[in-house]
Amino acid sequence: MGEVVNLRQARKQKARTEKERLASENRALHGRSKTERERDRLTSENAEKFVAGHRREKPDDPGKR
Repeated sequence: MGEVVNLRQARKQKARTEKERLASENRALHGRSKTERERDRLTSENAEKFVAGHRREKPDDPGKR
C-alpha cells in the first residue's frame, strides 16, 4: 500500500520549489554587488565623456554645419 499524500500540500510544495529554482537562476543572472554596478556606471560615464570631448561639433552649437 502506498503512502497517503495530501494533493493540496503537494501542489503548494511543488510551486514553492519552482519559485525558489527560478529565484536562484535570476540571482545568478542578474545579481551584482553595489561596487560592480558603480564600476560599470563610472566606466560608461568616462567613455561618454571621452567621446563627447572628441566630437567635431559640440551639441550646444545647433546652427553650425
